Amino acid sequence: MSDPAGLTLAEAAQALRRRELSSKDLVQACRSRIERWQPRINAFVSQEPRNDAREGPLGGIPLAHKDMFYRAGQVSNCGSKIRRGWVAAETSAALERLDTAGALDIGSLNMAEFAYGPTGHNEHWGDCRNPWHPDYITGGSSSGSGAAVAARLVFGALGSDTGGSVRLPAAACGVTGLKTTWGRVSRHGAMPLSHSLDTIGPLARSAADCALLLAAIAGHDRRDPVSSLEPVEIGIERPIGSMKIALSSSWIESNADREIAAAVLGAARTLRSAGATLVEIEPPEFDLLSAHCLVVMQAEASAQHAQWMRERSQDYSSAVRVRLEAGYAIPAAQYLEVLRLRTMWLERFTATTLADADLYLCPAVPVPVPTREETGPRGGTEMPQRLAQVTRLTRWVNYLGVPALVLPCGFDSRGLPIGLQLVGRPFAESTLLAAGHRYQQETDWHERLPEPIVAS
Repeated sequence: MSDPAGLTLAEAAQALRRRELSSKDLVQACRSRIERWQPRINAFVSQEPRNDAREGPLGGIPLAHKDMFYRAGQVSNCGSKIRRGWVAAETSAALERLDTAGALDIGSLNMAEFAYGPTGHNEHWGDCRNPWHPDYITGGSSSGSGAAVAARLVFGALGSDTGGSVRLPAAACGVTGLKTTWGRVSRHGAMPLSHSLDTIGPLARSAADCALLLAAIAGHDRRDPVSSLEPVEIGIERPIGSMKIALSSSWIESNADREIAAAVLGAARTLRSAGATLVEIEPPEFDLLSAHCLVVMQAEASAQHAQWMRERSQDYSSAVRVRLEAGYAIPAAQYLEVLRLRTMWLERFTATTLADADLYLCPAVPVPVPTREETGPRGGTEMPQRLAQVTRLTRWVNYLGVPALVLPCGFDSRGLPIGLQLVGRPFAESTLLAAGHRYQQETDWHERLPEPIVAS
């Protein structure tokens, strides 16, 4: 085997069970790639010299995670200056469960400051850069997670998703990312941003890999008050022939970039050829629901950071400080009204959008992946609109609290990935993963590898 790091997580686990490879082989393969790629993409903020193989379904598999999952006795910087060098007193529930499953945590990954940014910029720790071309964004805020998995530096990673922070890096970096149902995975011991929206989910090379990671971390945890008691039955076995997938082809053609529309609609046809039934419907009210999500996110994030904003506002980047200041202008009545309407909108989504379907299909990002310069401090007056376009089709999902899967479905003329998004009912992760797995059995987009490019 020329490079064990090129295996999927599922393949690596199988090779370990068959004793074709050792955990040490996998760690060494990952570290070799980290040494080659880290100077180019800045995916890691720290590395841990852990080589202790353990038993379990993920026994001996090297992973790394967004630098906001606490581990007792270790530093968690949360992508910030304010928490640089902060040592956690306890371990997050998600990491505890991965430890129990036998996974190896070999480092912490770059992220947007306090998980509050959709691009991967970070003026405190350096921008994370896209493995397909370093001039372009990785997506955020789980930027290092997307980049590290795409470059095959680890076999999987955890991220958080409050407005698209797992799915945007998955789309921009060409990997598979799962935004879980609100409450599906405990957030205990993970840095909070917006308690009504925050979710935790995996990024990996395939839907099958995401299923293995989700099975390890999902389930009730009494330490998280919104952690669900819903039974955990994660799998990819449901046949595609039993699925109906809704989409809005005319909306996609009219609102998405031409290359993106062609790739996403082509993916829909692939799913139909594999046995799924496609159902044409009117689109959800993306923009209104996204606006509701933004109200909740800004109000709750600003409340979360109120003390630091009073005492250390100069230690935030200008971009994050502006976002936090905007939250203080939101009236309490508006925030509470948007929260009150959330149940009604979720019921409408399941009763109308998914009235005759299991899943809803749309692009992950309707515009081409922008450059770091276009979306950074020198992005000019067009930057806010550009960022709004990037997050247009992700935030509405967080407002509803439902799960969504993003997976690669092609590449544009610049050689950058295009992401397909599938959205389901609450706790329908297995249906999403089964559909994604079937699609990836029919295509090879998820198997393609970026080649190192010298950063400009």
